Amino acid sequence: MSQPLATTIKLMVLLCGLFASFSLLAHGVDEGTKQFLTLNQGVSILPFIYIGAKHMVTGYDHLLFLVGVVFFLYRTKDVLLYVSLFTIGHSITLLAGVYYDIQVNAYLIDAIIGFSIIYKGFDNLGGFQRVFGFQPNTKVAVMIFGLFHGFGLATKIQEFQLPQDGLVPNILAFNIGVEIGQFLALGLVLILISLWRRHKSYLQFSTVTNTLLMSAGVMLVGFQLTGYFIN
Repeated sequence: MSQPLATTIKLMVLLCGLFASFSLLAHGVDEGTKQFLTLNQGVSILPFIYIGAKHMVTGYDHLLFLVGVVFFLYRTKDVLLYVSLFTIGHSITLLAGVYYDIQVNAYLIDAIIGFSIIYKGFDNLGGFQRVFGFQPNTKVAVMIFGLFHGFGLATKIQEFQLPQDGLVPNILAFNIGVEIGQFLALGLVLILISLWRRHKSYLQFSTVTNTLLMSAGVMLVGFQLTGYFIN
């Protein structure tokens, strides 16, 4: 068995184990956060910033999509542009979803988020050109998927039926926390990718990496659809 193939198989087995564990927490929050959100009254800026940051840092589905987005972006201005489009998208639906109480099934939204990871891995592999003979507008796609990611964040907040008192400042604080968490997590990802790019293995394993990214998306879609039909 060739070394790249053996490495791919090992990584896929590891991913299966990780996502089997993570899926158990896909719609939950820790007990401390749950208790705070249930009992909170009024404006609580700093706690909501913390909760938003923690949710993004531990939000493996959002981070996997962003990894796919920045994987082949080499210029800082391109990274900023694409991340800004994603941020605008998820900020719009996060704020609107909670404020206007737009009800969306959490499992279906998370399945779409999983599909966004499949899409980006497939796009990075040049799949659209090879299979369909055209290239979708990547900027538009990133922003559209950002809208769905924002609804995914909104569903987590809506589960706790926050009181109207202080709702707007609290969800704004949560969104600021999400951006802080995204900045911290993405900063670490970019540092690791920058270090990896110094080695020949970066391009040699780019196909393997994006195939694994697609595999992770497939597993997420499967987990969420299973949860939808079971629940």
